Amino acid sequence: MSIRNLFATTVVSAVLMASANADQLVLWDFNGASGTTSPAGGVNSGTASLSVLSTTPSFASGNVDGGSSDPNTSTTNFAYNTTSYAGAGVENRMRGIQFNVSTSGYMDVVVEFDVRKSNTASRYVRFQYTTNGGTSWLDGPLFDHNNNAGLAWFNNQTVSFWGAGPGIQVIDPNVNDNADFGFRLVAEFAPSTSAYAPALSSGTYSTAGTIRYDMVEVGGTVVPEPASMIALGAGLVGLAARRRNKK
Repeated sequence: MSIRNLFATTVVSAVLMASANADQLVLWDFNGASGTTSPAGGVNSGTASLSVLSTTPSFASGNVDGGSSDPNTSTTNFAYNTTSYAGAGVENRMRGIQFNVSTSGYMDVVVEFDVRKSNTASRYVRFQYTTNGGTSWLDGPLFDHNNNAGLAWFNNQTVSFWGAGPGIQVIDPNVNDNADFGFRLVAEFAPSTSAYAPALSSGTYSTAGTIRYDMVEVGGTVVPEPASMIALGAGLVGLAARRRNKK
């Protein structure tokens, strides 16, 4: 194996090993005696925040309809409920919920959340993200939550901002080590239409429909220090030299 190939293989292996041991940057579980919007934990939780985008929030149970992925099944298990969405054919991608999370010091960012929709809520929500503090927003995946099998939670919805992560891939290195990262989930018209579709296709969309979120989590791996990468490279060169001397 050439030095170049050996170095590349080792670096990739190191990155994959690090990513398998990601740190939690922030977690919102919304739990408490009556619910809370304060993060439950995470290394960057001190600067994290959430806000609603022209919707009305409240706290509701995270245990109903099979429950979210929250391991807390007591009466203190809450989720964040949003309603007062736009009329059937207006304000596309303008109403929903927004999270601001610094990724400073971290890379290989992964966002995960659980969601439950009432039958009259928008079937489709768009994941958007920002790398400049909300000056502009970029489109991520469109999530389709279909209630035709009955009211249920759609747990562990995942967006990965690196090439080997779980869920839906959105490769953008600007998300790494960025104090101005944020993401939002906004109701979107049904594809190729100019109106919202109800989560229950046999039903009717309503502005009173509710979208409930739980276990909103952002994870990442520590950005390697330059000295560590230099040491790794030097070690690989030495290893390659020893291999040649043994031949």
